Parts: sequence; structure tokens; C-alpha cells
Amino acid sequence: MEHAPSPDRYDRMRYRRCGASGLRLPEISLGLWHNFGGGDDFETMRRMVLAAFDRGVTHFDLANNYGPPPGSAEENFGRILATDLRAHRDELVVSTKAGYGMWPGPYGDHGSRKYLLASLDQSLRRLGLEYVDVFYHHRPDPDTPLEESMGAVSDAVRRGKALYAAVSNYDAAGVRRAAAALRANGTPMILHQVRYNLLDRRAETEGWLGAAAESGAGTIVFSPLAQGVLTDRYLKGVPAGSRASRNAFLRADSLTPALLARVARLDAFARERGQTLAAMSLAWILRRPETTSVIVGASRPEQLLASLAALDGPAFADDELARLDALLSAPDSPAP
Repeated sequence: MEHAPSPDRYDRMRYRRCGASGLRLPEISLGLWHNFGGGDDFETMRRMVLAAFDRGVTHFDLANNYGPPPGSAEENFGRILATDLRAHRDELVVSTKAGYGMWPGPYGDHGSRKYLLASLDQSLRRLGLEYVDVFYHHRPDPDTPLEESMGAVSDAVRRGKALYAAVSNYDAAGVRRAAAALRANGTPMILHQVRYNLLDRRAETEGWLGAAAESGAGTIVFSPLAQGVLTDRYLKGVPAGSRASRNAFLRADSLTPALLARVARLDAFARERGQTLAAMSLAWILRRPETTSVIVGASRPEQLLASLAALDGPAFADDELARLDALLSAPDSPAP
């Protein structure tokens, strides 16, 4: 049964242009890295996707290896598209990536032309789509000429299997080189996807934001809440069933007393602003004009709606940004 979306969905979201391109993305996008795998509850996935679309979240971020098992997130999202959103395909931006291991042998990983184009064909079959809107090279491959990888991404666009080209996890020099290689093939790069949050500011300090902007691309941010650390979830320990209790990307032993004391200081500052820590953390990323969109994950619709509250918060005054910088640079000593 097809979903009847909220008629005011576009009144409740702001959209930003991807660099110099004509494509606009919602300020908050839904990522399917976690909680959309083969062992997750399909009805919960479905409710999250439909709740997102009802609030104007038109962009859904995937990759070939999202799951587990790899590929299952694309399969599950493809089912939701087929059953609920088929009539709204042209209102959606669906992105996927290739660059990490997908199948055995020398052709199932990294950045060769053979791998990237075969992976995209497999992604399209899992999604049940003729094309994706954005196709990323997921990570640089030092053993494959950049021109080969970007040539494959460009050819995917030229063949109509993707509408736009993008890269992820590149450094500043790599972004510039990738953008130049794509331009040489007549395909502009529109996005660079990076990790960026209050606890990891390399996108600023290492020039990733500036390199994308200089190349005519926008920056789209993943892990904006540092895998859930920038929420109030871990301030009193590691709850049973939380990501830190079961996920290799966030280990419980990484939640040191010093780190949690730092997060507690940020949480207190957010409350002064009348926000949750999560909403403030997202708004802090969106303060940057280079940011096109922030990708959030969720395990249930209520979590997603809480993230969307970042759009309703107050703008940052200069003195508040200075205070935040001071909080972040203070010595990481545990709270007494």
C-alpha cells in the first residue's frame, strides 16, 4: 500500500544547494548505515523512512556495504520504495557508495573501474531502481590511479545510472584532484562526505570544508553525533542494548571519564540554550555555510524527530561559539 505523505512536508524543512550544482538537499538527511540490516525490524525501518519523508527529509544515504550483512540496507530500502514510495521517486534523492569490501577476490573492493561499475549495478538491483541520484567513491584507493576511479564514477553518470558524482573520506588534496579529474570528464563533483562533529573537527583543521567549497562542491556530514556520544545517552554509563554495548564502531572502553566529563559540559551548555545536546550538536554543524546537509541515524522514528528539532533552535551568537571553543579546548579532566 502506497504511503500518503504529509501535505505540508516541504513547509517544515529547509534545503541547501550542493555546492555550485542545481541540486538541493534537506538540511537533515537520513542515513541507513545502522539499523537497516538483515537482523533489524523491517516495520521499524519503514516507519523511520516514512516519518522522515513526512517531515521533508528527501535524501536517503546508503552504501553498498551497509547492513549487516553488506547489501541488506539497500535491499530493505528498496522494499520500502517499492511498497510505499514508488509514486514519489522523483521527490527523493537516493545516494549510494562503493569503495569498501563487498565480495571475495581482487575485484570486490577499493577503486578499480571493474569494481565500481559492477558494484553500482548490484546496488541498483538491490534498490530496484534504474538510477541513483548520487554515486560516491567511498574512500580513496592509493593503489588505483585516481583518474581511473573518477572515470568510472563519471561514466556511471554518463550512462544514466547516476545523476551526480561525489566522493567520501578524501583529504583536502584528494578532493581537489578528484574534482579536477571529474571535470576533465565533463562531470562536476557536487558533494564530499566527511566525518565532522564537536569532538572531531578535522574537517576544519585539515581543510576539507575549504577544499570542497573551492572545487564547487558541498560538504555533507556523517557521524555528527559521534556515534551517539554527543547525546545524553552515555552520561550515566553504557545502557544495555545501546550502540556502545554492541557496536564495533563505538566501544564502551572509549567512553572514558574524561570524555564523558567533556560531554557533560557540552550538555550543560546546550541546556542553557534550551536545546538537547544532540540538537545543539547538529545546529553547530549547520552553522557552517559550507555544510549542505547533516546525515543522522536513528533506531526509531522518535529519535529522528528529536534530531529534526535542531532546525528550530536559536542561531549561535559569536560569544556562544567562543564559549564552545573554550569548553572543547579545556583539559579533559574527569568530573569530581
